[in-house]
Amino acid sequence: MGIRVLTALLWRRTIQSCCIVAILDISSVAAVSPGYTGKISFDVSQVAFSRYGSYLAFSHLHEGPMGDGLYLRSLHRGVRSEVLRVDLIDGGKVLRFREMATPTILRLEADEGFIEICISEPGLIRLRGRGVGIRLSKPPDAAGFAFQRDQIHWEFNSAQQDIRFMLTSLQGTLRVERDWNGTFAKIMTAEFLPVVPAQQFDAAIEEFQSGWRERLYADSFEGAAAGVEREYQRWLATMPTVPGEFQATAELAAYVNWSAVVVPEGNLTRPSMLMSKNWMNAVWSWDHCFNAMALMASDPDLAWDQYMLMFDRQSAEGALPDSLTDRQIYWAYTKPPIHGWALAWMMRHSDSVDRKRLAEVYSPLARWTKWYLQFRYDDHDGLPEYDHGNDSGWDNSTVFRDRPAIETPDLAALLVLQMQTLSTVAGRLGLVRESEEWKRQADDLLRRLVSAFWRGNHFVALGSFDDSIVESDSLLLYLPIVLGKQLPESVRLKLIADLKQPGQFLTANGLATERLSSRYYESDGYWRGPIWAPATLMVVDGLESSGENEFARELKLRFCRMAARSGLTENYDAVSGRGLRDGAYTWTASVFLIIAHELPH
Repeated sequence: MGIRVLTALLWRRTIQSCCIVAILDISSVAAVSPGYTGKISFDVSQVAFSRYGSYLAFSHLHEGPMGDGLYLRSLHRGVRSEVLRVDLIDGGKVLRFREMATPTILRLEADEGFIEICISEPGLIRLRGRGVGIRLSKPPDAAGFAFQRDQIHWEFNSAQQDIRFMLTSLQGTLRVERDWNGTFAKIMTAEFLPVVPAQQFDAAIEEFQSGWRERLYADSFEGAAAGVEREYQRWLATMPTVPGEFQATAELAAYVNWSAVVVPEGNLTRPSMLMSKNWMNAVWSWDHCFNAMALMASDPDLAWDQYMLMFDRQSAEGALPDSLTDRQIYWAYTKPPIHGWALAWMMRHSDSVDRKRLAEVYSPLARWTKWYLQFRYDDHDGLPEYDHGNDSGWDNSTVFRDRPAIETPDLAALLVLQMQTLSTVAGRLGLVRESEEWKRQADDLLRRLVSAFWRGNHFVALGSFDDSIVESDSLLLYLPIVLGKQLPESVRLKLIADLKQPGQFLTANGLATERLSSRYYESDGYWRGPIWAPATLMVVDGLESSGENEFARELKLRFCRMAARSGLTENYDAVSGRGLRDGAYTWTASVFLIIAHELPH
């Protein structure tokens, strides 16, 4: 069986039969595209130029530390760190140039000549140029210094980023200017230049931490670039099929996810897909689940690494950290317990979640669930709470506009699903009593959820301790739809009817995260209006579990068409569909690949 046919089979989801939703006009979807080419280009002011495994990236920043321009950036520590500004020069004159990025080569082209850049290995940048030179400048306020090692090597210690670089001239000349104040250099510029202006230079920049080992660069620039291209094509060969109208966006999504992976280092115990290589240079403990889901059919091992990454750093009490980078673990918040929902989804979509993997995850997932029952049960009323909006993942949702510590129906719903998943896993592992106990707890929490939060004809949230009602127009209060037919029919049908109502949450692009009529709605209000990929997928999954397949399909189509127009951004203006915030976000790319693949089925 061919790779693409196998992938399609693994990604396919069984769709339940249902009645057609008369209120929506379901547009036709073009035939499935024949496959990925890798022949894409992108704007490095929106999508970073990087590669699988690397902590290095090139981005055009309009407000960089040395003004508008192209920068080499280090992604260690999860902070946006500009290491060197990049300029093209001719005879000392700075030139205007155009940036053209493909998945394997960044080309900088001026009228006088060109530079090509390839990240040939995770820590190695190869450069070549003809007719022009390249100047690399340290931002004046960044701590760092440089010194000469020999005729062709200069070491640059980027102390502010806690990383070192070896600059090597392979052909042409290397000229470095720097000053020294007894501690650091305010000025540091390095120029790779051809010996004769019309000739070519060839150079390397290698990242290292403690000790640099001299190496021979046996591969030419062409050979190095060809190696990266082969790696990338192997990645593309596993990507899910999508309808033809979405192929170009799927090509971009494939690159965004491939290039966002970094090698294990420090706190990152496994190959880890960052949320972005623009500025969200970390892994958050619900974002990683969506990336795991998207990879489950194409690369089960990498998918499992994404899923288990946070459990590798689980606290003694059972909590998952809010976020991880190679050099920092952040504990001020956590994130919603979607891990049971995500695991159940992966179990439905792939046979690779076998007994060995279930045995690996069972205890950590159980501890994560029990943490909520022990440490987020302050008033002991049987309903868990979020201490802060950030814990919910919907950071500034209007549910939390007046105070922290809120009991919410989405949290209870997610824990119901997590307990049900634990019951299933325990059963498969032969833990019969534990399986029965998880089922009992899930049933009990489901009853409490409906009786406590359903007031009249809608869900509310409750203040911790006093159980005061918290009214909100946030889509967060509709997230219990993820329970599907487990909700009482009257509750489920009312939620669905509200979601279908045009001009409330529903727009031409999908579901806003705040009701459009709310006085708190903001077009660029983060979780107070914009459309988000994870919320879309979770609602769609709940609709399909409710038998509302046509409505779910329409939401998928609207989201995919918006992403095709506006890119794979962190979120979107719900009305215009304009992309907002980070220009290349992996959970958006992952959700796009999942739902675009599902559309023909």
